[in-house]
Amino acid sequence: MQAVESFTSVLMPMRQFFAEGVTRPLPVRLRYLEALEKAIRARESAILEALRQDLGKVPFEGYATEVGLVLEEIAYQRRNLKKWVRPQRVWPSLAQLPGQAYIRYEPRGLVLILAPWNYPFQLLLLPLAGALAAGNVVVLKPSEYAPATAHIIEEIIGSVFPPEYVRVIQGDAQVAAQLLEEDWDYIFFTGSTRVGRLVAESAARRLIPYTLELGGKSPAIIEADADLDIAARRIAWGKWINAGQTCIAPDYLLVHESIQSPFLEALEKAVKKLYGDITQPPPEYARIIHKAHYDRLMALLQEGDIVFGGYTAPERLYLSPTVVRSPRGKLLEEEIFGPILPVLQYKTPEEAVAFVRKLPPPLALYVFSEDKGKQMFYLDMLPSGGACINDTLLHIGSSRLPFGGVRESGIGRYHGWYSFETFSHARALVKTPTWVDLPLRYPPYGKKLSLIRRLLG
Repeated sequence: MQAVESFTSVLMPMRQFFAEGVTRPLPVRLRYLEALEKAIRARESAILEALRQDLGKVPFEGYATEVGLVLEEIAYQRRNLKKWVRPQRVWPSLAQLPGQAYIRYEPRGLVLILAPWNYPFQLLLLPLAGALAAGNVVVLKPSEYAPATAHIIEEIIGSVFPPEYVRVIQGDAQVAAQLLEEDWDYIFFTGSTRVGRLVAESAARRLIPYTLELGGKSPAIIEADADLDIAARRIAWGKWINAGQTCIAPDYLLVHESIQSPFLEALEKAVKKLYGDITQPPPEYARIIHKAHYDRLMALLQEGDIVFGGYTAPERLYLSPTVVRSPRGKLLEEEIFGPILPVLQYKTPEEAVAFVRKLPPPLALYVFSEDKGKQMFYLDMLPSGGACINDTLLHIGSSRLPFGGVRESGIGRYHGWYSFETFSHARALVKTPTWVDLPLRYPPYGKKLSLIRRLLG
């Protein structure tokens, strides 16, 4: 663990390294992205084992939701970076003629990336790919609650980068707080809304720009015309992957009153098909990260009437997929971030919209309906960071789509081009020739006002 008092001395060589321009050339960026990709592939088995140790993820889930997404992102950055780093020419205004206007995407400088424990590999290295592509130097702070993954990440980074380029600093919340007191050029944080506010307050004191990838209560709305079996299977997958510890997991269900009973039957059937016997920990089901979080979820479980599930094995930090009716208290107020799924019913789309609007804008919105009019109604009436129609989670799985929240669910976006843009400063540039120097802008102005009105008005 890095000693708290030495952070400033650690960061000074990184700032000097950046100031020397070492990270700016395109070949350097591409070479290190390629080296990072190779290092990840070479340690794939070790990464998957670390994810199993920390969260109980089976290899398929670890690869599909973490390693594979990172490798895809690195490959996408490498394929497109040559085009992105070129100055983007834009049409000059009349005042800028006969000059030429450009946007230069330039690295921000010293970047801090803080990641949570639920997807400890993906949520640290995926933004790293964008920060590297943009030409920055980076400090990575992994979660202390996923120590095996943090260890393998530190090994990978140490094998690829000199410490003044990218380095890992491990530690607890005190270390994270101390890091936030340093002078960064950009901060990228993924985690809870509560901690996100603290990050924003710290950054605001020094006017440091930031991205906050947070969470919230993401609803799934099941209309009367939905395909119940498909909806049940896709909601079960999206909710209970990683034992519900997913920021974009469906946090509660709004089910049309006419189909609530058959839908819940379909949902229980889907859970049994996915996981088999849930009275004991299934072999392909992740575990709760630590006892404090487990105890929190057990308290939440008392705030609803169990429809099915509710099985526990405290010694293994196991809480089964669980559906509850009549949710109350914190089940309706806080992001659950676990395998408890409250279900409520509604009569009209307007009633469903009114319920969702009582809560902050969600990170994700899921609508299950075959009616295009209803699909568009919900998309138009309910803001969210991202959305899926007749599915869950999949909007996060592409480097071509932006990922981010709205207000309490997040500020900023990333993935693919949007990561490159986030970790870059868009610098305006005008190149003006000297072979002509139009007198219009210079005093004395005399009767030039009427001419400037015609040109600019």
